Amino acid sequence: MALMLGQHVVDPPVVLAPMAGITNVAYRQLCREQGAGIYVCEMITTVALAHRNPKTEKMIRFGPEEQPRSIQLYGVDPVITAKAVRRIVAEDLADHIDLNFGCSVRKITSKGGGSAIPWKRRLFASIVAAAVDNADGLPVTIKMRKGIDDDHLTYVEAGLIAQDVGVKWVALHARTAAQRYSGTADWEAIATLKQALDVPVLGNGDIWEADDALRMVDETGCDGVVVGRGCLGRPWLFADLEAAFRARVDGSERPAPVMPSLGEVAHVMRRHAGLLAGWFDKERDGVTDFRKHVAWYLKGFPVGGELRRAMAMSSSLMELEDLLGKLEHDTPFPQSELGLPRGRTNSPGKVFLPEGWLADRDSDEVPEGAELDDSGG
Repeated sequence: MALMLGQHVVDPPVVLAPMAGITNVAYRQLCREQGAGIYVCEMITTVALAHRNPKTEKMIRFGPEEQPRSIQLYGVDPVITAKAVRRIVAEDLADHIDLNFGCSVRKITSKGGGSAIPWKRRLFASIVAAAVDNADGLPVTIKMRKGIDDDHLTYVEAGLIAQDVGVKWVALHARTAAQRYSGTADWEAIATLKQALDVPVLGNGDIWEADDALRMVDETGCDGVVVGRGCLGRPWLFADLEAAFRARVDGSERPAPVMPSLGEVAHVMRRHAGLLAGWFDKERDGVTDFRKHVAWYLKGFPVGGELRRAMAMSSSLMELEDLLGKLEHDTPFPQSELGLPRGRTNSPGKVFLPEGWLADRDSDEVPEGAELDDSGG
């Protein structure tokens, strides 16, 4: 099974979810080396892109071999969204535009952005239309959640609106904004959306192993999967995903999942840190950014706390290399970690919204002050 994204074939139908501070050029390259698919850059604000914010200018860079180049935009103003998309087209900045309607963090929803927007159906439609109408043929897709909470579900209506406006696919993170990353994803909602739409539907939520991706397709009928937290510290998951989908299509015997030893994990860690050092231009900055990945890579391995802490405080490639050399390289991958959640697993919480946000669904007024921040992605 393969997806079409404009003129691009997405085979296997696997998308790396954009994750702030994670899916930069370095991590996308590391994942692309493992398997085919679409690898989306970090979320970019439309106002920062339109105003050429220096931080954003760096974030929108792509590697020379990235194809198609995929960028995710966040914005709440149709006029600025149109301006940002026109710049992407005029300067050939990307080959695919995804719109974020799924972010649930307070600084986004409190401005009426992310997962808050679909509740305002006319504003939502205007934003999506602004992107599609100004994309000059570039494929536009959306990613969203089920709704603000269980009392304010919007995913079917929003999917239909986006389809009518002209998006190429709709991806659903099968949780509400109030759920954040807690509990389990509601795959039945993905099935419901698939039944309601004619455009392809992609499922997101609780894909920890390649088997989960195949099961999601079987249970929901979705056309592809979006993988986020499941690949943290495990870029080789994309090799498993490609092999699993390939065997499904070919009817061939599926290879065993990738189960790297600690030594092989250490090799990937070195590669990741080196790529980051190159992307940041300064070695120290790259290694410092790598620190947050240490716990994910070593999750479940019997590595002492002192060594873990030292790696998480390293500031040079040489220092990191020395510490990685102290690992027991023959240690097998911890089977107990397979199928378990990774990354954020927080509790449900209040969704912060602009005052009076829920009162009028048909208002297309842009929230006051929502587009003043041009601090980058």
